[in-house]
Amino acid sequence: MSEVIRVVVADDQQVVREGLVALLGLLDGIVVTGAAANGVEAVDLVAQGAVDVVLMDLKMPVLDGVQATARITAGFPDVAVLVLTTYADDDSIATALRAGARGYLTKDAGRAEIGAALRSTAAGQSTFDPEVSRRLVAGLSPGRAKDTDGLTARETEVLRLIAQGLSNPEIAGRLYISEATVKTHINNTFAKIGARHRAEAVRYAYRKGIADN
Repeated sequence: MSEVIRVVVADDQQVVREGLVALLGLLDGIVVTGAAANGVEAVDLVAQGAVDVVLMDLKMPVLDGVQATARITAGFPDVAVLVLTTYADDDSIATALRAGARGYLTKDAGRAEIGAALRSTAAGQSTFDPEVSRRLVAGLSPGRAKDTDGLTARETEVLRLIAQGLSNPEIAGRLYISEATVKTHINNTFAKIGARHRAEAVRYAYRKGIADN
């Protein structure tokens, strides 16, 4: 990832798309490299290169945001997808995360929140707005599974805090350990559960019932 975060905006509503492009243009360190009116255009723009994050709407013609997310995450694993949509129902959240989205915001988010989410998503962290986090806890945790792939108690606690959206410094402060120790726990945890980045770790935590313990 370059120092400047290169973003593609995908939204089928022209006024929203143009508004997001203008909004992101006001943020330091973020450059919009393309705008797509549907999922096919979004995938095509990613294929052209020079993209770090796709800011993805879900409901679009030709190819919807979930399908586009799945194609991007499968074909371009270095490109992250951050969903920005009107919908915060369980099905929309679940299908977006299964497709590989690394973060999920609703369109109630402000400029600062979107900018922070783009930066954390580009850095490999998962980002969910408070309403989405509440719905994840309430609706996407069908039960607690006993098998947690050999995670230690400390690794499980770190994973729980990751699922709650805490950054490495915040986890270090919460557990009274150094950031270096947090990184070690995260590396060990990801290796055990087969996660490549935080979004996959968050999905694992909810699937295993760790996030809501």
